Amino acid sequence: MNRTLYSFLWWLALPLVLGRLWWRGREEPGYRAQVGERLGFYGARPAPRMTFMVHAVSVGETRAAEPLVEALLARWPDCRVLLTHMTPTGRATGRALFARHGERVIQSYLPYDTGFMVRRFLRHFAPRICILMETEVWPNLIDSCAKARVPVAPVNARLSERSLRRGQRFGTLMGEAARAITTVAAQTGQDAARIRSLGAPRVAVTGSIKFDVVPPEAVPEKGAWLRARFPQRPVLLCASTRDGEEALILDAYARMHERPKGMLLVLVPRHPQRFDEVAELVRARGLRLQRRSQLSEAMPGVLVEADVLLGDSMGEMFAYYAACDCAFIGGSLLPLGGQNLIEACALGKPVLVGEHTFNFLDATEEAVASGGAVRVADAGDLLDRAVALLGNTDERAAMGAQAAAFAARHRGATLRTVELLQQEIV
Repeated sequence: MNRTLYSFLWWLALPLVLGRLWWRGREEPGYRAQVGERLGFYGARPAPRMTFMVHAVSVGETRAAEPLVEALLARWPDCRVLLTHMTPTGRATGRALFARHGERVIQSYLPYDTGFMVRRFLRHFAPRICILMETEVWPNLIDSCAKARVPVAPVNARLSERSLRRGQRFGTLMGEAARAITTVAAQTGQDAARIRSLGAPRVAVTGSIKFDVVPPEAVPEKGAWLRARFPQRPVLLCASTRDGEEALILDAYARMHERPKGMLLVLVPRHPQRFDEVAELVRARGLRLQRRSQLSEAMPGVLVEADVLLGDSMGEMFAYYAACDCAFIGGSLLPLGGQNLIEACALGKPVLVGEHTFNFLDATEEAVASGGAVRVADAGDLLDRAVALLGNTDERAAMGAQAAAFAARHRGATLRTVELLQQEIV
C-alpha cells in the first residue's frame, strides 16, 4: 500500500470513524467532546513559544510519558509541551498529571491522519519536535513533519515480532514512514533491530522510560487510607484486567473451597466504561461487592466487608498497588499482550502474570528471571499461586524485594532519551 491509497482509505472511512466516535460517546461522553480537534480545527492560536509535541495515545502511554515531560520542562525552562491523545481517558490522565504546570503543558487530540488535517495541526501549534510515545506510526503526520522540517522521534519505542510482520505487510507505506523518522529511542536491542529492519535510519537503545515513573507523593497516604478500609485481610489485586478475564477470575474465585481467612479480591478493569459490566459479573456469581467509588474520606470508619472490591476510580493504580499484598497484571490470561508490570515491581509487590505478555515480553521475562514475578497458566493457577503467597509472609517479602531490585536496575532511560532528543532540538 502506498500513502496515496492510505489517505484515500482514510477519507472513505471517516464517516464510519466519526459514527463510532459518537457511538462510544453513549457510555463515555468524553468521546463527543473536542471533536473539532480530531478534524484539525482549533480555537485561538497559542502564544508563540518553543513547543515540544508529545503524543501519548491513552492512559498507559500518558502515564509512561510523565518522566519525559517533566524532564523536558526541566531541561528547557522556556519551553511548552503539547500533549496529544486519542482517548478521553488519556486526556483526563494528562490533565491530572500535569495540571500543576499550568500553561506550560497544553493538550489536544491528534487529528485523524489525513494530510489536510495534519497540516492544519502543524500550522496551528508549530511544534519544534514531534515525539511519539511507544509504537505510534502515522504516515501522513510523519510526512508532513518531514516537509515542515519538524524532527520526528518515536521514544520508548517497542516493536514485537507480531507488529513487525503486520508492518511488513504494508510494505511501501511503512518503509516510507520509517525512513522519514529522524531518530528512534528504542526500549531494547531486539526492538531496535526490528525497527531498523523497517528502514529507520537512526535507532538508539535507551531503555524503558516506564522504569522512571515515580509514584505521586500522595501514594503512601492514599494507599494507607485504602488499606485501612480492609485491615488484616489478605489482598490479591487484579490490575488492568481486560474483557473476558474478569469472568475467568471471578469463576475461579467463586469456586474456591477454602480461601485464606478474610481474603479480598480487588478487581481494577483496564477500561472505565466496563466498570458497571464488571460489577454485574461479580453480583451474578453471588459474591458480595463493594465499589471504590462508594468509599470516601468522609467515611473514615467504614470497612470493606465484601468479597470483591471493584476499583472503579481513575488515577489510583499506584494506591491499589500500595494497598495490596500481591498483584496480578491483566491482559495476560487471554492473548491480549499483557499490561505494564513495572509499577507493581517498583512498589515492591510480588507479581503474577499470565502466559500472554508479548507487548511487554522483555520486561516480563526479566522480572520472572529475577524472581520478582511468576507466570500462571490460567485463572485457577492464578488463585492457587496467590493463596500460597498470601499465606507465606517470607516468600512475599523475598519476591517483593526482587521485584523492587529489578525495577531499580533499569532506571535512567529518561535521561538517555532526553540527551538523544537534544541533538534534534536546535
